[in-house]
Parts: sequence; C-alpha cells; structure tokens
Amino acid sequence: MPKPLSVRKRFLDRRHSRQSSGELSDPSPSPTTTAPMDANGETGGTDQSREKQLSQSSLRSSVEESIDRVGVQQAIDAEAEMEKAHLKYYRLEVHLKEGRDLAVRDWSGSSDPYVKFKLEGKVVYKSRIIYQNLNPQWDETFHVPVRNIDQRMSLSVWDYDMVNDDPMGRAKIDLSSLEPNILMEKRVNLEETNSTENLGYLMMDMTLVAVSEDELQNISSRRKQQSTAKRASIRASKSQLWTSVATITLLEGRNLISMDDNGLSDPYVKFKLAGEKFKSKVETKTLNPKWMEQFDLKIYDEQSLLLEMSVWDKDVGKDDIMGRGEVDLSTLDPEKTHFLQVELEDNAGLIDLLLTISGTSGAESISDLMSFVDDPNRERELIRRYSIKNSLMDVKDVGWLQVKVIKAQNLASADIGGKSDPFCVVELVNSRLQTQTQYKTLNPEWGKVFTFQVKDCHTALEVTVYDEDKHGSPEFLGKCAIPLLNIKNGEKRFYALKDKKLQGRAKGSILLEMEFIYNDIKAAIRTVNPREEKYLEQEPKFKIALLQKNLQRVTSMVGSIIEVGRFINSCFQWESKPRTITAFISFLIIVWNFELYMLPVAVLIIFIWKYVELSITDKYSRPQEEEVYADSDDEYEEADDSKLAVVLYSMRRDREGQAVKPKEAKTSLSEKLHTIERVCQTIQNKLDDVACLGERIKNTFNFTVPWLTWFAILILSVATVILYLIPLRYLILAWGINKFTKKLRKPHAIPNNELLDFLSRVPSDAELKKWQELRPELSRADTPKKKK
Repeated sequence: MPKPLSVRKRFLDRRHSRQSSGELSDPSPSPTTTAPMDANGETGGTDQSREKQLSQSSLRSSVEESIDRVGVQQAIDAEAEMEKAHLKYYRLEVHLKEGRDLAVRDWSGSSDPYVKFKLEGKVVYKSRIIYQNLNPQWDETFHVPVRNIDQRMSLSVWDYDMVNDDPMGRAKIDLSSLEPNILMEKRVNLEETNSTENLGYLMMDMTLVAVSEDELQNISSRRKQQSTAKRASIRASKSQLWTSVATITLLEGRNLISMDDNGLSDPYVKFKLAGEKFKSKVETKTLNPKWMEQFDLKIYDEQSLLLEMSVWDKDVGKDDIMGRGEVDLSTLDPEKTHFLQVELEDNAGLIDLLLTISGTSGAESISDLMSFVDDPNRERELIRRYSIKNSLMDVKDVGWLQVKVIKAQNLASADIGGKSDPFCVVELVNSRLQTQTQYKTLNPEWGKVFTFQVKDCHTALEVTVYDEDKHGSPEFLGKCAIPLLNIKNGEKRFYALKDKKLQGRAKGSILLEMEFIYNDIKAAIRTVNPREEKYLEQEPKFKIALLQKNLQRVTSMVGSIIEVGRFINSCFQWESKPRTITAFISFLIIVWNFELYMLPVAVLIIFIWKYVELSITDKYSRPQEEEVYADSDDEYEEADDSKLAVVLYSMRRDREGQAVKPKEAKTSLSEKLHTIERVCQTIQNKLDDVACLGERIKNTFNFTVPWLTWFAILILSVATVILYLIPLRYLILAWGINKFTKKLRKPHAIPNNELLDFLSRVPSDAELKKWQELRPELSRADTPKKKK
C-alpha cells in the first residue's frame, strides 16, 4: 500500500499556482496605478464600484484561504489516521538477558534451564540450555512479527532432562502494555498453577516497533527462510562432501571434579563439530580417566571450525555435567599431529588429546548416472593402487567402493494421496551420502553414483529409503544391509527392503549395482586392529523380551560346554568301554609326544573337520525359508514398551501426588526404578556380549565368512611353523620385550587385543539375521509370464 503524499506540500503547491494565475493577488491598488477619469477629469462614480469590487475580491480570497486552512487541518488529521492504519503492524524485539533464583529440579541441587516463547499458540523462540545454573546468563536476542497487540505472549522455563523436561515456571506478558518504539526493561516473575514455591524471575528488554504490512511480510518470510535454511543445512551436512577429517585421539583426563558421594566420578566425553558428534566410553570411579579412544570427525565447507567438548558424569537417571572446553581448529596446522591439553571451564580439570587435520578433499563423491562414463584409466589406477606391491602404502586405505543407486519399486505409500516423496541414504559406518528426492511416486528413479573410501572390508553397506516430510522428520520406508565381502562386482540386482531392525520384510525393493576393490594385506592388518565404531549407534534399551532372548543364547552356549564336559566325564566313568579305551590311549600318546606347536595343529584339525562336514552337508541341505514378517519378538517388545510406559506414568503420578512432601520422599521411588532399570540393562547388555563372543567363535569354525576363516587358518599355520622352529623361551622373551617397551616406543598408542579385534569382525547370529537377504518382490512388468 503506497504512502499518501504530504498534505502540506499539496496545499503549498496549490497556493503557488493560484498566486501565479492572479487569484490570490493583493486587493489593495498599486501606487502606480492611475484611476480612470470621467469627461470632467475626475474619478467620479467609478470609485464606489471599484471599492465594492475590491472588497468583494478581498472577502472571497480570505474565505478561500480559511477554507484551505480548514481543509489542510482535516487532511492532516486524515493523513495521520491513514498512517496509523498503515502502520498497525509491529515487530517485537526481545532481549533475553538472564534468570535469577530459578527453581531446583535436579538431584544435584541445580537445574539446566532454557526458555520457550509462544505467540498465538506457536513456539516462536527457544533459548539455549544453560547447564547446572540457577542464575543463567542467556544474552540472546530475537524478533517476531506481531499482527495484533491485543494479546499476550506466554513464556515458560524448563529444566532439560534426558527423559522428560521438568517445568520451572511460566508467565504471560500483555503486549498492549508496551509503548511503541520505546525500549522497556521487564522483570518477569515466574509462577506455576497450584504452587506456592518461589520460582525466581527473568530479566529482559522488549521493544515494540511499528512497521508496515510489507515489512511485516518480509519479517515473516525471513523467519521462514531461516528455519528452512537451518533444516536444509542440517540435512546438507549429511549429504554433502567433506573437505577434510579431524582425527582425534582422546587420551586421558586429569584432576576432574568429583560428582559422586564417594568423592569420585564416572566421566565420559562428548565432542561436537558442527553436525558431527562423538561420545566416548565411560570410565568408572576415577578422577583421572584413561580413555585411549580414536575417532574421526568430518569437516565440511562453510561450517564452524569450533570443536566443542563437554565432560559428563554417568549417573542413575540423569547425567551431570562436569566441565566444558573448546578447540578452534582454524588455528591448527593441517597434516600435523598436535598434542593438546584442553583446560575445562571453572578449573574443572584437564583433557589430553591428539588432534590431526588431514585430507584436502573428501574420499566420497556423488555423480549422476546419466553423465557417468566408465574410465578404463581410472580402473587401471585403482588396480595399481590396491595391488599387493602397494600393501604398505597408506595402510588405512583398505579399499574402494562404488555404489550405483538406480531406482526403487513398489515402495510403501506414506502420504495421504497414496504416494510418497522418497529419497535414498547410503551409509558405510560413519560415511553418509544421499540422493535427491523424487516427489509423488512409489517407483522413484534416482540414477546416482556414490563412491566411498573403505577402511574395513568387514563392514556392511546400509541403504535406507525415507519419505520426505516438509513439516517434520523423514518417515522410514525400508532398509537393507549388504556385507562388503558379499558384493559381486558389476552385478545389477534388486535388494528387498526390510524393517528398521532388519528382521522382517518391508514393502518394496531397490535396484543397485556395486563394485568393490580392496587390498587383502591391508585388510588383514586392519582385521587385528580396533574396529571403527558407529558414532550414532545408541546403546540398546532395556527390553524384557531382549533380556530373555540374550539369556536363552547364553544358556544354549553354556549347554554346549556342559555337553562337552559330560562327554569327557563319561570317558572317566567308563560308560562306554570302547570310547574310554580309545580316549585313554589317545591321552597317553598325546601327552608323551606333546610339543607346543601341536596346539595350533589341533585347532587346524577342527577347521579341516568342519570344512569337510560343511562340504558334505551343503550338497543335501535345503535353503532356509525366508521370513516374510518380522519376528514375534517385536510384539513382546511393544508390550514391554507399554509396561514401561505404565511404570513411568505411575512413577510420575506418585511423584506429582507427593509434591508437598520432602524431596527425599518424593524422589525415592524414582531413584529405585532408575536403579533397577539400569541394573537390568547392564545385565541384558553383558549377556549379549557373552552370547555374541560364543557365536562368533562358532561362526569362525563354520566358515560363515570364508575370508576370515581362511585368514585364521593362515595365522595358525604360521604359528605352527614358528613354534616348531623357534624355542619357546625366545618367543616369550620377544613377547615380554614388546610389552615392556611398547609404552616407551608408542606413548599414545591405543591398547588392543588382536584376538578380540579379529573376533569382532566375525558376525554374530543376530548380525547374520540382519544381513540375510530376502527374495525381492518383483513388479508385474518384471514377473515372468507363465507358459501355456
């Protein structure tokens, strides 16, 4: 709406034009003007007529000027009303400064407060979380468009919690009480319904600025663009190519603060670099933890280079923060290892770490299948790069993987119209790339080519299809996991999609073509080194069905050991005379002729026996029938979730019902339930570790992964030759010298167990179930016609 012109200017222009035309000339006669004479030379009767004419002209002119002045005032008033109507919209500027004397909501006697602002029922701003502080200093500014000042803005303060955030107070501010264009300092007292507790207050500055409708729309559009850009940046950080890698070795912490009653802590560290995150393991009951963990954080273009780290104390229920620190990566030289001692805020201790920024460009790449052309020179370069003669060059670069994501078919419909907006995410451990979104289709054709640098050939490629949702997080459509060693180069085929847990079938399939080139010696070296952990993988939650399942797995494994013990005991008890006599003669021969090199030979004999057994049974065994639906365990897990929800609801209801009781009585039930859940979760996870270890040993002998089994046979063969040729005392001497001098030669080396690292590459039965391929459901066009 264009602004009206100035009324005063129009009035002056109008008066000037009238003066120019003579309408507003001076009514008095000019001194040089000569009055006309009559025949006698006198002015005569014409003077009266002239005076009358002049008086009428003067009166008319004064009346017109009066009318103009009244019109100007009315026009000015009208213009003011128009301006007021034109600027009936406002921009509310809020400066959230601090909070004082806020309520205690944590067991530690403090809180982790943040503030939510709501206008017209929508959250317009959410502040950052200030940890362990009852007098937080936010110093944050935001602005929001306001179309009607006859309303109230509501705000609420919350205590951040890992399960459910606790309210700390709320208030409402009447916007009509603010004077336009004047900065007003507000003290907002917090209160809660049906509560007499002193909840403290917030200090903030508020300004109500009058704006036009166009400016209001610009503010609204900018807020939407910022929100969209923020979501797009988060998503782009997961799909764009990284430019370099920050390799961090977390060594140890020193002089950390105590958080537990015993004067110690259970510390772990969280790292954050833009969208990349990592969480270390927990070191229990110590103020000087030694983590010795290594991980990589990718660096992307146009992102913050500030590495944020925070130290936490693991606790029952909610973890407590112990300190914070920062490292500016822009100040570090690339391609050089830096030893850093990061001092935590408020003298909370020191964290020692090694940090190296390496790589000038990402090893991953994305290209379109339409413009992709196989380059024979590239293939020759890859073969030369991963040849045997280059095995000791860049040992971490184990292989190269190319994935062509062509299309998907018969996907599940996620939208109201019976369609979906699918996109595909390809993940290899912590490397993640994704395709574009194809809108309104169940048979998308992406046509993308992805390449990955492979650090470990014993990982699985995960391909997940999501439905894009503009108003929320993407919706899961299907997923499949493909072990790298199972890839057949150049084979184009459909893979059936599974559910989130990779247990049952999901609707649809995806067409992929892959090529995997790797170096066997580099892969063998990597096999006996610590496995790369997936940073975003969460610890399994406590489930009654999962606990029972892990208990059954351990019971089955222990049962096999008990059977072996019973067999040996039956030989001692002479339950079968031929068997006992054979065992006794074998015992005498073996003990009399025993040499140390015979131990690996005995294990090799077991491998040979299992190989022959599998070769015979595979000819007559039938393929396992595919499971169309997920296991019934999911139903039990859903029931477990409902039971836990009932327990948590009862706990919350009891806690709310005891609001007037002392804090100790109010939190005792909650602490007990958290303790029980934590203990059960620990038992569940330990049983899973024991069961996985036994299953991996079994699968090693069963040739489940032939590459790993033949590698074990090779190692045992070499060990047999070494034990046969070299005296035992020399081997023990070499082992002891290596162990005693390792800390001197490599002071920051990560300790590891080669045998356990090898077994971690062998899949357990649960992983084999996830990797099991299902027969893809073909579309009608792909279904072969039956012959008549």
